[in-house]
Amino acid sequence: MNPKLSLALGIIFISFSPIFVKLADASPVVCALYRIFFAWIFLLPYCLYKSNLKMERKDIILALVSGLVFATDVSVWNVSIKMISATVSTLLANLAPVWVGLLNYLLFKKKSGWLFWVGTAIAIGGMLILVGIANVLQLKFNLGIILAVAASVLYATYILITKDVLKRISTLPFMFYSMLGSLIFLLIISTISGDQLLHYNLKTWGSLAGMGIICQLAGWITINYAISRLESTKVSIALLSQTVATCFLAVLLLNESLDAKEIIGSVIVLAGIAITFLKPKKSYTI
Repeated sequence: MNPKLSLALGIIFISFSPIFVKLADASPVVCALYRIFFAWIFLLPYCLYKSNLKMERKDIILALVSGLVFATDVSVWNVSIKMISATVSTLLANLAPVWVGLLNYLLFKKKSGWLFWVGTAIAIGGMLILVGIANVLQLKFNLGIILAVAASVLYATYILITKDVLKRISTLPFMFYSMLGSLIFLLIISTISGDQLLHYNLKTWGSLAGMGIICQLAGWITINYAISRLESTKVSIALLSQTVATCFLAVLLLNESLDAKEIIGSVIVLAGIAITFLKPKKSYTI
């Protein structure tokens, strides 16, 4: 498949995730559970057929731990989606690259180019507009927005955990063990919470299956295929269009709309994130 076409399809696939969460009459944790379950159960036969599940113990443990972090990320994001618009929640969840750069600098002293810091400042400025400067000054925050930002930090943590291990092992077996860790964790949480796991209507089952098969499995397989064949910076910037695609889907399928403040703030945040991916022509670093 053409990698650019694969990337375009992947972006469309993952853009449906917030829509399915909104349509599903299930708790955020159950939505996360079935998103992982349907993807994992479809991946299982392929991995068994290929007999490619052999990994070093330390890599399996790392995959399981990353699955726990990913499960927490998706659950927190799903709660946010249930509370605020799908577009704004998706936008803020895409702040992960900003936190990756900041954590790399704070924890590992890895310097970033000046464009990263410019982009970060712009993205944070856009966030302030989204939240409302008056609300920030009065410490009044929408919980849905806070959770979306928290989800982006969790995903940044997931990226930092997995980036090195994925350089030395295949993606699909890693996904198998990572999703297995997510499944175990989410099953425990949903059981403790007393969430309903069965007896949903057809629309909810369709949404839950769509999250797993379309968004989690097909979406990330096509995106990973594109990542392996295209320049990573261009792929990362292209992935920001997920927010735009989700916005159109939310308008068409959920009748959502954005006010002027949300539109302006969203555009500024997207611009800021895009700038963080760019590399300065000269190696000025901070």
